[in-house]
Amino acid sequence: MDERVEKTPDTTLHHRILADVENRILSGEWPPGHRIPFEHEFTQQYGCSRMTVSKALGDLVRRGLIERRRRSGSFVAYPQVQSAVLEIQDIRHEVEALGLAYAWRPQGRTLRVARAEDRNRLDLPPRARVLAVTGCHYAGRRPFCHEDRLISLRAVPEAENEMFDDNIGPGTWLLRKVPWSAAENRISAVSAEPEIAATLGIAAGTACLVIERRTWTADQHITQVRLTYPGDRHQLVAAFTPSQSS
Repeated sequence: MDERVEKTPDTTLHHRILADVENRILSGEWPPGHRIPFEHEFTQQYGCSRMTVSKALGDLVRRGLIERRRRSGSFVAYPQVQSAVLEIQDIRHEVEALGLAYAWRPQGRTLRVARAEDRNRLDLPPRARVLAVTGCHYAGRRPFCHEDRLISLRAVPEAENEMFDDNIGPGTWLLRKVPWSAAENRISAVSAEPEIAATLGIAAGTACLVIERRTWTADQHITQVRLTYPGDRHQLVAAFTPSQSS
């Protein structure tokens, strides 16, 4: 018995639409964030039913190539980022690896004597001085992640005069300037607070991935940072080998 599916005009057009859109995305002709034609525009272009177009677009959504936004249309999806849990990633390199332009936009910079919460974050003695920096990393025109960082001026005194306003975020600057000997990552899922949600361009309460990292050298902490990512755009990956038994 021949179980091959019979090719009909609708199935042929479905695959043609699917292939045409996929090729335009993968070739870079339609970059991440680009709005693709509305369904009625596809039906006119290909002379097919709206059901055929909807099925093709649904397949593209399942492949992770486009995302559909209510009342706004369909857009080329931004690639999902994968970060290694056991490494310190330079956010600038992560963004550029996606083929997108990187930008750092500072929001706040404060020099102060360490508060009680600062001393807890960086295990500092009384009267120690710190630099608090907040800002947002961008991938193309889209917010990538929010950063809230505390730097110990005891460990990194030269940070006091660094403005972090030339598209070089604090993390990139620290990786270039300050050697570290140990680090700790804490990972959690949170609902975006209104202020951070506004910065990231998402609705308050949206699920986000938070990475809290501390680094230190010898016996003193260098920095503690809280990075908040929209949860649907980021994955964490840990590569490891079986532990050796004695």
